[in-house]
Amino acid sequence: MKFPVLIAAWLAAGALSGAAHAADYMAQGERIKGRSYSPAVVTEGGRVVWLAGETTTVDLNGKDIKGDFEAQARTIFALLDQTLQRAGGSLKDIVTMTAYLTDARNGATFSKVRSEMFPDRKFPASAQITVSNLAVPGMQIEIQAVAVIGDKCASPNPCLPAPK
Repeated sequence: MKFPVLIAAWLAAGALSGAAHAADYMAQGERIKGRSYSPAVVTEGGRVVWLAGETTTVDLNGKDIKGDFEAQARTIFALLDQTLQRAGGSLKDIVTMTAYLTDARNGATFSKVRSEMFPDRKFPASAQITVSNLAVPGMQIEIQAVAVIGDKCASPNPCLPAPK
């Protein structure tokens, strides 16, 4: 099975096994329309999971992906999802993330991959920071995130005021 197919199947299984989003995602304004992040995510209650920075130079099959930004980004999202599943959640529970990129020109690729990881467009609040290097040569991206599992905010019980 090819790596992207494996990740897509794995993420789909994770998405089907969890509960629906339980956070309120602030609508994107005109300035950020179409971008792959939310200006704010509101939660109330729930279990907070602070995810350590995740990075890799090998994919889930052990293949070397040094220098392959997109493969690293996809693998990191899969690893974050694995960690969140161990805590009873999934990627959809991420409310904020910080992505560290070694080359700002990879920003568009990161945005594309992140859009695929959050197909319902309920994106985490986010920051993208360019750094000169990461811990190991060949690493091009590191993602740190915070997730909230089982909070009270959702469509029937929104935490955000209705738009005016």
